[in-house]
Amino acid sequence: MTESTISQQRSPLADPPEETPGHGLLLGRKVVVTAAAGTGIGFATARRALLEGADVVISDWHERRLGEARETLASEFADQTVGQIVCNVQESAQVDALIDSAASELGRIDVLVNNAGLGGETPVADMTDDEWDRVVDITLNGTFRATRAALRYFRGVEHGGVIVNNASVLGWRAQRGQAHYAAAKAGVMALTRCSAVEAADFGVRINAIAPSIAKHPFLAKVTSDELLDELASREAYGRAAEVWEVAATIAMLASDYTTYLTGEVVSISSQRA
Repeated sequence: MTESTISQQRSPLADPPEETPGHGLLLGRKVVVTAAAGTGIGFATARRALLEGADVVISDWHERRLGEARETLASEFADQTVGQIVCNVQESAQVDALIDSAASELGRIDVLVNNAGLGGETPVADMTDDEWDRVVDITLNGTFRATRAALRYFRGVEHGGVIVNNASVLGWRAQRGQAHYAAAKAGVMALTRCSAVEAADFGVRINAIAPSIAKHPFLAKVTSDELLDELASREAYGRAAEVWEVAATIAMLASDYTTYLTGEVVSISSQRA
């Protein structure tokens, strides 16, 4: 069998598995997830945290979609707390209020998941200052603002906690039209490493995930089907990740299964670069 024939074989892992049930990884924990409205990684992460036994506060800038997301989660997890707080991560005052309000509603915060981010496709030569600034401000600066607010909270309590940031393999890889997004995600990786060293003083672990491509309806609205198919075909499995697969990794990083892991970026991909 030639190498080209082998490379064209369909992987047994090309069909996504059934979603893994909860195993109590976050039982009793209080979790905050940013940008959790809609159908993407944030919503899937909030749902996974609930599956693992946590109480959750979700945030987003879009009030209607946030309310719809909360209703969906609350109807499935009627015996657990599902709160909602509108928050634009571009505004420091709103981010600070998110952490304060979530701590009050939940009684404490154990985990913060920084999921907010914004992409786009524009070549560098055609990119405006506004395009660059908006992507970097939401994706990198927003993560910084929430991390800062969370660390100020954790600094004043005795129970410690966990922060998980959503980066991207584009923090390592090169892709046309993604300079602003890739630069922001590389910044999230660096922020993760540096803040983790400082956060250890407060008993806090900070790690990041770096998904390659995760399949959800919103992604299809901002990216062509042709590009999505091409990116998925490059993966060893020949498919994109399911959002629950990304969320399950976040839950693992937030759990006691990774108590000696901090300042790391975990690639959710079959190939890092």
